[in-house]
Amino acid sequence: MRLAVIGAGSWGTTVAAIASPNTDVILWARRPDLAERINRDRANADYLPGYTLPSSLAATSDMEEALTGADLVVVGVPSHGYRAVLAKAKEMVPPSTPVVSLTKGIEMDTGLRMSEVTLQVLPGHDPGAVGVLSGPNLAVEIMEGQPAATVIAMGDPRAARRIQPVFTTPRFRVYTNPDVIGVEVAGAAKNVIAIAAGASTGLGFGMNTTASLVTRGLAEMTRLGIAMGGEALTFGGLAGVGDLMATCGSSRSRNNRVGLQLGKGRGIEQIVSEMNMVAEGVKTTRAVLNLAERHGVEMPIAEAVGGMLYEGQTVHHAMASLMGREPTSEGHGIVL
Repeated sequence: MRLAVIGAGSWGTTVAAIASPNTDVILWARRPDLAERINRDRANADYLPGYTLPSSLAATSDMEEALTGADLVVVGVPSHGYRAVLAKAKEMVPPSTPVVSLTKGIEMDTGLRMSEVTLQVLPGHDPGAVGVLSGPNLAVEIMEGQPAATVIAMGDPRAARRIQPVFTTPRFRVYTNPDVIGVEVAGAAKNVIAIAAGASTGLGFGMNTTASLVTRGLAEMTRLGIAMGGEALTFGGLAGVGDLMATCGSSRSRNNRVGLQLGKGRGIEQIVSEMNMVAEGVKTTRAVLNLAERHGVEMPIAEAVGGMLYEGQTVHHAMASLMGREPTSEGHGIVL
């Protein structure tokens, strides 16, 4: 199987590196100079400084070169650029070729998940061949060889099982899941909760506060996922609570770092301007809130994050608004 990975950021590069021992991989980078340096130096110093890439991994900035003969296409670009990048590939991806998104976001203008964007951009593509790979997958930890696991969900579960071995290594375990909607919603919504968790840390609060935010955040994610057609059990798995724990608990999480800096009193414009990689939660929060309104789902933590990001609310004000809500029942587990 020949694999084309579209997007040479930290996670796209990591996935390409993971798959290289198993199959023929070519990595597409938007910038020719980055592709050249990856081929020359066996490293992606812009996004993964200090890590050596497999000698078998090739990079290119030519989309046609990347996609010609590809049996599997993986797209790892930010949600705000996903549609435009995939549109460049439109005529080069046969309708039966599996297309897997690595992007943990929602398209802001349309509220579409990345699999839905894929099917819009590639009309006539087999819906069963479109899916997502998501889980507690901090790129640097995986490049260090630390054991981790992930989930691949496809419209056709048989396609997921065929793709599963491409990404499986002795230190990276891949599970399948039939719930594309749930996996995508979980991957996007957890970034919003991670900003809240980082802000809590920035204020100097401890694990009681973080655990409360994460647990209630999981309930919000699950409510939204179910309302959109996802399965509750997905949110108790790797793409849900697993990814939520990793993103909310690690300083290597970009969304967590955004929240941390907000908690320390810095403005969002300054924080974002100093980052060389996208924190999906900054844009996705608005899309998640729009979806929550559309589906009649209550998401108070996401609303508090939106207040901090878009309305100039202080972190103290956001925290007070959450703690001052009318007391209610926890309900039955994460669903209510």
